Amino acid sequence: MLTQIHPKLPMRDKAATKAFYLDLLGFTLLADYGEYLMLKRDLIEIHFFLFPGLNPKDNYGQVYIRTDEIDGLYGIFQHKGVIIHPNGTLADKPWGQREFSLLDPDHNLLTFGQNL
Repeated sequence: MLTQIHPKLPMRDKAATKAFYLDLLGFTLLADYGEYLMLKRDLIEIHFFLFPGLNPKDNYGQVYIRTDEIDGLYGIFQHKGVIIHPNGTLADKPWGQREFSLLDPDHNLLTFGQNL
């Protein structure tokens, strides 16, 4: 039986990744093992591995995160100055989701969605 998933995404700079996720997105530090970082917000964990040679424009890391407070989360991120992806502003989608997207410092795409 499957019980959880914890995506692993590349990061070029651990300090930049920590600042973005902790200060802007409201995650907390779960563990820091040098070249491996574990962050958590509510029931979501995202793990990061150091990849200093990553070209962000070649990065296709993507995570879809479900929420039950999409409008509130969007408002908090806007208030904190998080840049929403220009093709991913908050909208109702034909597949039954209300969602928005953003890119982290390494161009990992985070999409947040809630059932309509």
